[in-house]
Amino acid sequence: MNNKIFLMLQLQNQLNDATNGEEWTKGITKNGKSINWKRCIYMECAEMVDSFGWKHWKSIDVEPDWQNHQIEVIDVWHFIMSLAIEEYSKNLKGGIEDIAIDISALKALSGIESDAAAFASQEDVMQKIENLIRIAVSKESIDLEELVSEFFDLVSMSGLNLETLYRLYVGKNILNQFRQDHGYKEGSYIKIWKGEEDNVVMKRIWEEHADVTPDELYKKLEQAYPAESES
Repeated sequence: MNNKIFLMLQLQNQLNDATNGEEWTKGITKNGKSINWKRCIYMECAEMVDSFGWKHWKSIDVEPDWQNHQIEVIDVWHFIMSLAIEEYSKNLKGGIEDIAIDISALKALSGIESDAAAFASQEDVMQKIENLIRIAVSKESIDLEELVSEFFDLVSMSGLNLETLYRLYVGKNILNQFRQDHGYKEGSYIKIWKGEEDNVVMKRIWEEHADVTPDELYKKLEQAYPAESES
């Protein structure tokens, strides 16, 4: 079993417990709101496409925003893991360790365990994203093995590998916790910090402090977070 996969599943489960209540795997939050992870996946994938200059009638020479795209890849991974945990729970297939074992056995995982590949062409990346959307919108029972395998292909095509996926995921997980602690659900959270989105600030902290722990990252986010008067 791959330890990084297991740890990410653990963190996602903990985040969902804290955000949605401990019975979120039944498809409903602690506030009675319905959860649809498949919709989360395809909507986030649609946002991901906007990292590229796909509009033939507008900004035809715009360069791909790979930094934003990589953050969107991490967001999709949150939802894929959440869907996997829910599916395994509903179908009595086991818990997080069982999911980690099954994902670790996928051939596609070996493709992201090595050094990060170069960025693929934006057209190839968009086609891969659209294939993830196709899987997610299927009315039939979702094929988790196909979904995760296609996602790992996207990881490699996006200039990421397992190590960078893990680091960015942990960073976004901590940022999500930070958002919840600072009024995200209530609408008082400030997402733009001195002209930069919080995702960008988090990513830069990871890049500048290679050995930062999750607790230290949280503290650095607190230090960087703008006061209400600065928003």
